Amino acid sequence: MAATRASPLLLLLLIIQLNMLFHLPDSSSFITALAQPADEQQQNTKQHRQPALVQRTCNSTSFYDVCIAALAADPSSSTADVPGLCAIAVSAAAANASGTAAFLGNASDAAATPEADRELLRTCAGKYAAARDALLQARESLAEQAYDYAFVHVSAADEYPAVCRTLFRRRQQKQRASRPYPPELAKREEALRRLCTITLDIISLLQNQEPQ
Repeated sequence: MAATRASPLLLLLLIIQLNMLFHLPDSSSFITALAQPADEQQQNTKQHRQPALVQRTCNSTSFYDVCIAALAADPSSSTADVPGLCAIAVSAAAANASGTAAFLGNASDAAATPEADRELLRTCAGKYAAARDALLQARESLAEQAYDYAFVHVSAADEYPAVCRTLFRRRQQKQRASRPYPPELAKREEALRRLCTITLDIISLLQNQEPQ
């Protein structure tokens, strides 16, 4: 008779019992190893449960996984059409820009921030605030089905973070210092860039669907 394969749950219970009886070392590593495939399976299941239109739309973008995550974060995506999905994407980008503007504003006011950095951080905060405003204008254009204007606004929002990075680079050259670009800011910049790219990709879908 072929041996049946024990389920991960049974193995997990067995490890816990053995650990309680014999104080086995490093049992947490076994538990983690068993739990990880289950987590990955749940993530895959969640992705497959996304509405077909969301999957098709995100499949037409440059960053499928980011697109799925951004749209799935809004419950209305399950019943939205393509213009609605585009509005969700641009709102996600605007939220990112707004959060980064607030982050930079707080950093500029922090007591630990050197005086020489305060003005630069405030300038960068203004750039991300401008990106947020451009994205909000894009959302209004989407509501009016003015897709060309929406594309222009999102493209402008995508450029503002690059200005901030340029200002940091110029300061380094002026001071002849090797201070790196703040990692947290670089992370936020990349996230906004991807969200803007996704939004532009969906706007392009809408433009292609317009009657010629």
